[in-house]
Amino acid sequence: MHEEIRVAYGKAVRTIRQNKKMSQEELADLCGLHRTYISDIELGKRNVSLENIDKISHALQVKKSELFVEVEQYESI
Repeated sequence: MHEEIRVAYGKAVRTIRQNKKMSQEELADLCGLHRTYISDIELGKRNVSLENIDKISHALQVKKSELFVEVEQYESI
């Protein structure tokens, strides 16, 4: 269950990032995070803090609610 939300969040971040033609390194720089941390998020290996969710949504220029609508598309219910 917990792994599923991490994987869904990672897929959502990757999809939005790629749609914006942004590299992991560019996203990491905008967030003030390391590129490998972004990679781990996208692979579902990290349990992302609220602060970092906020940083990522701002860097991707999407509302947090929009980001989680994307997350729900990747979750199996």
